[in-house]
Amino acid sequence: MTAFSLGTFGFPEVHADGRPIKLALRKGLALLVYLAEAKGAVAREIVATLLWPETDRETGLARLRRLLHRIELTLGQQVFETDRTSLRWSPAVALQVDAHLFESACDRGDFDEACQIYRGDFLAGFSPEDCPEFDDWAFFRREALRGRLMHALERLVQDKTAARDYFAATAHATRLAELDPLSEVYGRHLIRSLLLAGDRSAAERHHAALTRRLRDELGVTPEAETAALMSPAAAHSVPATRYVKGAGVHLAYQTYGSGPLDILVMPGFVSHVERAWEHPASRTFLASLTKLGRLIVFDRRGIGLSDRVGSAPDIDVTAEDIGTVLRAADARRVVLFGASECGPACIKFAVDEPRLVAGLILFGALAKGCWSQDYPHALRASQYDAWSKHLIAQWGGPVGIETFAPSLAGDPQARAWWAGLLRAASSPGGISAVLEAFRDADVRQLLPQIAMPTLVLHRRDDKAVRIAAGRDVASRIKGAQFVELDGNDHWFFAGDQQPVLDAIRGFTEALPRR
Repeated sequence: MTAFSLGTFGFPEVHADGRPIKLALRKGLALLVYLAEAKGAVAREIVATLLWPETDRETGLARLRRLLHRIELTLGQQVFETDRTSLRWSPAVALQVDAHLFESACDRGDFDEACQIYRGDFLAGFSPEDCPEFDDWAFFRREALRGRLMHALERLVQDKTAARDYFAATAHATRLAELDPLSEVYGRHLIRSLLLAGDRSAAERHHAALTRRLRDELGVTPEAETAALMSPAAAHSVPATRYVKGAGVHLAYQTYGSGPLDILVMPGFVSHVERAWEHPASRTFLASLTKLGRLIVFDRRGIGLSDRVGSAPDIDVTAEDIGTVLRAADARRVVLFGASECGPACIKFAVDEPRLVAGLILFGALAKGCWSQDYPHALRASQYDAWSKHLIAQWGGPVGIETFAPSLAGDPQARAWWAGLLRAASSPGGISAVLEAFRDADVRQLLPQIAMPTLVLHRRDDKAVRIAAGRDVASRIKGAQFVELDGNDHWFFAGDQQPVLDAIRGFTEALPRR
């Protein structure tokens, strides 16, 4: 039996026993790739509609039969397993797909191999004619793989820098910066790697080029951290992202500051421990928290710089991740700050580990993901799914910023930062599973079990989560303090930060010492 391989990074290619095969049928190439990605049987009608959306059912099925025959004539053997209703790549065919090899290398942490396999974006420059559904499918698959590549490159930059292999770190940082030229985080990776490698002139050129791009395309100047990179000590002054392994998954985390109190911040459905510091308002808020104690931030599994996994990080898993990070950081007296979708996971951990939690702060949070007759404070499931579908369809741009942060929606720098954070934090397919898990979440039964001081903060006109949801959470927790804030931003760092910080400061200072 002939061994076939499919090259999907770039224009699709077919090889048989290592020899290239010229298949001059765009729909044929599309079919081979689609079936390989499906990893199982696909209904004939689905494939016919995908490739010939404008034709009637019988014509589409007839064209599919002819296409299957022409493909097998070109390949020189039978490669499909078919029946009256479905088709698939034959299990008897030795088939290798580069996209699958790339994902496998990422899954086992072999990021060097993964980045060598990824030669270009998935099906870059390829489209069968008049197949919009196929093009949409390819787009989301392309974005998912591209997101994993960016994650792998970030890990390599960190690993090579830690191993003092600065030339290799520079190569990976260069590729990363090319993927997202407007990211100051990626730009700083490259400049810092060049400085560590001893190539100051190249670092100065990239610093100047990044400054021009930010000015010309976003109308902004570099952040202070970017501007300070060219100082002699800058390459060694940036705090490192560290990793801890828990339940077979590596979690990225950082600690900042010191003090007898630890404040663990979980910002919502997406995060990125390095990009969180990239926007001035976010950085100012986090830096302000370091005046109250030691700050701990981390990316839960499947998100940001932590390992990508095949399942959504639900409440129980995220609570487990919280414990893993706190143990790695040697935390003793912790205040959990859970915003939005991360509120339920912080609630779960506070109930499970009350001796470790000194206090609980919930911001813009709700106890149940969607509407029910006894919970009218959230979107109905159909509304939630429509919102989720819109978010996923627009992934890669600054989708949702008008809802999450109306005060920043008109700021080009904020829009570019949010779009970049989304791309770096997850992929359309990955975030879809996260949103589905939250839709089905319900921690109302846990709220009466919370035994530590609790502060619930909510902006009066929050456009993402109704203030009634915040009041409901506070009403179910014994002794909880509810603070209603002015404004309509859902992000805690957007809008007027001072009332939020004042409330947190007052809460932490009143916590009993132990």
